Amino acid sequence: MPTLQGSLPPELANNVVRLYRECLRRATFIGKQQHNTELVVGMVRQQFKKHMNETDPDKIQKLKDDAARGLINHMLFESEKLTGRKVSQRS
Repeated sequence: MPTLQGSLPPELANNVVRLYRECLRRATFIGKQQHNTELVVGMVRQQFKKHMNETDPDKIQKLKDDAARGLINHMLFESEKLTGRKVSQRS
């Protein structure tokens, strides 16, 4: 099963700490726009802490893919907002 992390730079996709930091950056950005930074950042932290002791490689890969998917979706959303055009999605 291919992973979504190919869409992210390898130094981010292969490193959980960097992925966590990027998720926190995006959460802060979104939170500032919606005036609920503490809540959004707290949700990201909670999800990473919840799975902090996971040891199953397949489960870890799925969690990383989910985080990558969230980052990619946010980047697409922001891109569409800036350009006013819908980014086509592959099926």
